[in-house]
Amino acid sequence: MNSWICLIIAGICEVVWAIMLKYSDGFTKLVPSALTVIFLIISMVLLEQSIKGIPLGTAYACWTAIGAVGTVVVGMLFLNESTSLIRMFFLFLVIVGIVGLKVTTS
Repeated sequence: MNSWICLIIAGICEVVWAIMLKYSDGFTKLVPSALTVIFLIISMVLLEQSIKGIPLGTAYACWTAIGAVGTVVVGMLFLNESTSLIRMFFLFLVIVGIVGLKVTTS
């Protein structure tokens, strides 16, 4: 599988495990806790696969950014988190950074 596709899927899995972590209630709820661990493992395995074709620093920065932006967007859409313009502006800057790293990676 293409390294960038692995990385994007790894980032999406990071969003899933972060959201499930919230719902695990301190790992006291079985299903969200299990999903947290499962998606965390999948995310790490795919990140490991992606660094075979992407420099480590670029892959790690993009992976964390995809996870962070995705988690914030899910929070805005489904968890009543703030959707202020300044917050969206800074999310935009993170996205620009991801695109910049992708474009400048050989």
